[in-house]
Amino acid sequence: IQRLMMAVMLVISYMLLMSPNLSGIGSILFGFIVIMIVIWGVTDFCPSIWFLRKIIGDCQDTNKEE
Repeated sequence: IQRLMMAVMLVISYMLLMSPNLSGIGSILFGFIVIMIVIWGVTDFCPSIWFLRKIIGDCQDTNKEE
C-alpha cells in the first residue's frame, strides 16, 4: 500500500509541476517526498509506513497455528 501511495503522490506532484499555475505546490510536494525517501534511506525508518501502522494497524497472520 505504501509504495502505491508514493507512486500516486509522485504522479500528482508531476502533474502539478507541469501546470504553470500550480508548479509551486508541485515542487513542495515533490520535495516532501524526496525528504521522506532520504530519511528512509539514512535511518531505515519510513515515516509513511509508521503512519500507516497507526491508522491501519499491524498485519496479523490469521492462518498461523498456535
